[in-house]
Amino acid sequence: MSATPPLRFGLFVGQAGMTWDELRERFELADELGFDHIWLVDHLMPTDPPYDRPMFEAWTSLAALAALTHRVRIGILVTSNTFRHPSVLAKQAVTVDHISRGRLILGLGTGWHPEEHHRFGIDFPDAPERVDQLEEALDVIIALMSGEPASFLGHHYRLDEALALPAPVQQPRIPILIAAHRPRMLRLAARRADMWDTFATTEGTATEGIASDLAERVRIFEEACRAAGRDPNGIRRSVWVGADRSGPFSSPDAYAQFVEHHQALGFTDLMAALPSPDRWAMVREIATTVIPALRVRQPATATPGP
Repeated sequence: MSATPPLRFGLFVGQAGMTWDELRERFELADELGFDHIWLVDHLMPTDPPYDRPMFEAWTSLAALAALTHRVRIGILVTSNTFRHPSVLAKQAVTVDHISRGRLILGLGTGWHPEEHHRFGIDFPDAPERVDQLEEALDVIIALMSGEPASFLGHHYRLDEALALPAPVQQPRIPILIAAHRPRMLRLAARRADMWDTFATTEGTATEGIASDLAERVRIFEEACRAAGRDPNGIRRSVWVGADRSGPFSSPDAYAQFVEHHQALGFTDLMAALPSPDRWAMVREIATTVIPALRVRQPATATPGP
């Protein structure tokens, strides 16, 4: 069994209501402060009221932000498979991987918000079919990232000697994060993901109505990894929490407790929503004092992940 990958610390940015300058400022802050990764969301409209706030499209935004940052890994938590054909998404991802010089993590999920699909005229199949689509999409995306002609014949997608060049900067492919909260998706992540993401049951999000807590999902995920012949410790696991005033960025102690609690559950990548600028002094303090101390405390045998 491999050693657990070292901890990484990330920021989560929901771009609803932001101007371009505000969004850019947040990514540049993450780069400056040494966070390991920073994430946008993939929605066409805000998922909570007021719904008339502006919302930049995720992948075009990420391409521009890739050119404005230099060190921090970037991604979308997570790309809705319902919005784009996987062939187009594969080309977008490889393009951003080149712009960022190999800093992209490709986050994928089934899509979950029916209201935006209805308003924008995008089909929203039932949950089992969305999982079927994502399973095929993974095959398509991985095949297209190989740099070799790819053919695929599935129920939802097909390729006919498709050659997608250039190949990604990261080899053998861009690392794939799969958001999974329910048993079937947890089994899919256990088979296919380089990184698995989940978060606590929260009303108005993809986890609404889920009865299992994080510990139970970890147990199911680890059992599924072993059933698939994969070492659970070899797969990164991410979790995120929001930016309320009692959250991780409320104090150094709160951030340390957030990390220690989720690390004990087996999570390797700890993300917290970036609060409003009036609280960035605390974010800076945590980034320059708490996080370096947490990194030093990691086991010397820890091995890097994707």
